[in-house]
Amino acid sequence: MDTTVKKIDRDASPHGAMGQTYLASGKKLSMRLWEDEAPTAGKTPRARPYETIGYVLKGKARLHLGEQRVLLEKGDSWVVPPNAEHTYEILETFSAIEATAPPARVGERDAPAD
Repeated sequence: MDTTVKKIDRDASPHGAMGQTYLASGKKLSMRLWEDEAPTAGKTPRARPYETIGYVLKGKARLHLGEQRVLLEKGDSWVVPPNAEHTYEILETFSAIEATAPPARVGERDAPAD
């Protein structure tokens, strides 16, 4: 059993093509930071092969998942099931932390929509 603690220095964390900062990533779970995302009308919905759990640090966004529309504000958390087609409409400058399982890692399953 691996009992090694791994510290990730924020300044050394890689950034993804969609604006995310990759934080810690383990064998079964990873974290990402979306920071100061500017308001948008939303992107083309896309399904991802991982479950996403998020927590809003600041701002407002609307999660579109099928026919559902969920307003996300500071202090709210949410879950998007794996393979569920969804998108986020940023209403006010938005920051959130997301955890994904299995991990969404740099250069793997996390490419932007075409």
